[in-house]
Parts: sequence; C-alpha cells; structure tokens
Amino acid sequence: MDTLTPGLTRAAIWRGSAVAVEEVAIPPLAESEVLVRVRLATICGSDLHTVSGRRTSPCPSILGHESVGEVVAVGDGAPVSVGERVIWSVTVCCGTCDRCASGMTAKCRHVRKVGHEPFHGDWPLSGGYAEHILLPRGTTVVRVPDDVPDAVAAPAACATATVMAAVERAGDVWRRRVLIAGAGMLGVTAAAACRDLGADVVITDRHADRLVLAEMFGASADDGGAVDVAIDFTGSTDAVADAFARLEIGGTMVLAGSVTPGPSLAVDPERVVRQWLTLRGVHNYEPHHLHQAIGLLRRTLHSYPWESLITDPVGLGEIASALSPAPTGKLRVAVAP
Repeated sequence: MDTLTPGLTRAAIWRGSAVAVEEVAIPPLAESEVLVRVRLATICGSDLHTVSGRRTSPCPSILGHESVGEVVAVGDGAPVSVGERVIWSVTVCCGTCDRCASGMTAKCRHVRKVGHEPFHGDWPLSGGYAEHILLPRGTTVVRVPDDVPDAVAAPAACATATVMAAVERAGDVWRRRVLIAGAGMLGVTAAAACRDLGADVVITDRHADRLVLAEMFGASADDGGAVDVAIDFTGSTDAVADAFARLEIGGTMVLAGSVTPGPSLAVDPERVVRQWLTLRGVHNYEPHHLHQAIGLLRRTLHSYPWESLITDPVGLGEIASALSPAPTGKLRVAVAP
C-alpha cells in the first residue's frame, strides 16, 4: 500500500447560501480506496442548479463531479497506481445488491455519488472542487492516455459518459438521421459521438451561439424533417413532444435531460404500436460507458476542437465566481485546485 500521511487539504464547501474554501482533513485510506490530487475540474450544469436553488443536494457538501487528477496514494487492492492520471465515475456502487448483480450499477440500491454526499457523513472528501478527493471502493477509475489534455478528459466523468449511455440506448445509428435536442455540453458531445458512428446529425437549441459550436462537432442545422432517432438533453416536455412527433416508423426516442419534475408527456399509444416506436430513458451510466468516453475523446481528439469548449481555469479561491453559466462560446467553466 502506498500511503500519504494524513493531513490537511483545501476544499470548497457548499453551505447553502455560499461556498467557501476551507481546510479539510485527509483521512487514512481503507482497502481499495484511492486518493487523487485534483488537477482540473469542470462545472456541470447540475451544480449550477444546486447553488441557484433549482436542485436539492446535501448541504454542506463538496460539489464537483467532472474532474481529472493524479493518484497520490492507494489502499491495498486499489485498481490504479500512484502517479497515474485518472478520471472516475459519478456513481459508487455496492457491487452486491440485485441491481448491481443485474448490471444496473448506476441504480445500485446503496448508490453514492461523487459531489453529492453530505460533508458531515462518512465520505466528506467526495467532491472535485478540492485539492484532493478520496475515491472509495466501488468507484470506477479509468486511466487517461498521455495525449488527452486535462480539459478534454475532465468532462468525460459526467457529460461524455452520459452521452455514451444515451447513444447506446438509441441503438445502431449508422446511416440513420439523428435529432439532438439541446446543444449544451451533452448535446454537442452527442453530435460528435453520433457522427463518429456514421449518423447524419441535426441539432436544435434556443441559443444561436451553441448551434455554431455544434456545427463544429459534426451537427447540421435542423430542417424540421422526420428522423430515425431523437435524443433529448433539454428536459423540456415541449421539446420532447416535438421530437417524438417527428420519429419515422421504427424510430427511437431517448430521454436523458428530464432529471427534474415537469409537465407530463402525452403519448398516443396507437401511434407507438402502429409505427413500432420506442421510448427509452437513461440516467447516470455504467462503468463501460466511462471507458467508451475516453475512447471517443482520444479517437476524435484531432477531429473536433474539444479544448475550445472549456474556459481557461481559475483557482480554487475563485470558485464562488466560477459557479455561474459559462460565457458565450464556451460550455464549461474550469477550476484548477
């Protein structure tokens, strides 16, 4: 076991009305645990929803679940070695419940989530807005190839891996017309992922600047025509209804953005039956999707300008101002603890 003498690190703690950088204890490592020095974290929209009051989350807590870092200490049986650059899953599963046994670890009955755990619980050092994060047993940890920059790797832990799960739920998209609703980080990434699989991709968004970004990642402007596959990242019932109405016979709709309560969706069962339509949902992702995310990013590293989507990083001390929407032309704000 490679151990780090327990000491102190710095972390940004969300306390409900503000976030403040404080000293936090580094605990000794248990079996299979990994201590990572965070190199870069990107700010996901769900954290913006937390600090704006649109999303409930444990408080106080250390937020942040899109990060890349360097392993500095490991417990016995850990899956990685000191010195390796890694990313890690959002979900931490028990590995023993019926859902884990069936391959649905994302919905583990005892699931814990990076950046979503109470600071005063048994896993205080659980978020990426900190100098160090402790990864408990049950976390999927993936090595990052040397040629993949930190700014490209960090969003893989949430945005890119979630996209890989959504695209998998869509089925074979080769030579199929795919509509992506929402040109945020997930939508733009989905455009690249679907193009990588040979799809013809169109995309919608209310913001013209985001559509420009999406075109740089393989998408075309939407012409309102029929589609074989629709993937929604907006969470808007109206957007979902519009996309569902455009499905061709045998079409598939994947919902990935509807993660908060909203109006119900009216679905005509007769149309579903007569047109052989499929409606599927996806929330979180499985371990193989995180591996696929790194594969996609490495494979398309020189095809698409991934780094251009991320702001230049600010220090941990500037986290309060960083927890705001990305500026025009960017999709993620970066923090370098």
